Amino acid sequence: MKPIQRSKDILSVILYPVITEKVLTNMEKNNELDFIVRRDANKVEIKKAVEKLLGVKVIKVRTRIEKRGKRATVKLHPDYSASEAASRLGII
Repeated sequence: MKPIQRSKDILSVILYPVITEKVLTNMEKNNELDFIVRRDANKVEIKKAVEKLLGVKVIKVRTRIEKRGKRATVKLHPDYSASEAASRLGII
């Protein structure tokens, strides 16, 4: 059995951000952001990709499989603002 080939580019893990009313509420209350990520990505890869892309420190990553794909909820360190990170991405 051949091992799974991983992409060298860590930023290819994140496909696109998720924007809903619930996500915006979590952004303000819990300092969290949501992303749709590659199905074969693990939590460590997601954490590194978000830290590199946004220049923030990630505390926790939660993942779940949905119809749209694999969804990752990323909780940022209290020193960083999820709202500011989202504005840098052009979400809000």
